[in-house]
Amino acid sequence: MTPGAPTTPSRTDRADRGAGVTPGDLLRYRAMAYVTGVLLLVLVLVAMPMKYLGDDGTLVSVVGIAHGWIYILYVLAAGVLCYKARWGLGRSLLVVLAGTVPFASFVAERKVVHALTPAGPARTGAPAA
Repeated sequence: MTPGAPTTPSRTDRADRGAGVTPGDLLRYRAMAYVTGVLLLVLVLVAMPMKYLGDDGTLVSVVGIAHGWIYILYVLAAGVLCYKARWGLGRSLLVVLAGTVPFASFVAERKVVHALTPAGPARTGAPAA
């Protein structure tokens, strides 16, 4: 191989992707993903209809502010996780933006957990089917 030639990651490099992620990092991200997703669903499916159909904007102001602050914590948790997993900017942005689309944070959380945990029922503790 010549110096300066582009290299592609080997199989071991790709398998080592989530090596820097601790279980605490993953747990923090998962908790923030669920809380952010639930607050966003309450905002979109309950609070906004109450505001625009029932002329009561109280719930929108409370849940909207709570979702905004929790989303900041979600961005921080996702950023730490993506950095430690050595993910690229595109994948990291998709994970972070998942907290702004209803149901997307739940989908992203499942994909992130699947990508960062070892595969196989024996390693995850799940019963074999």
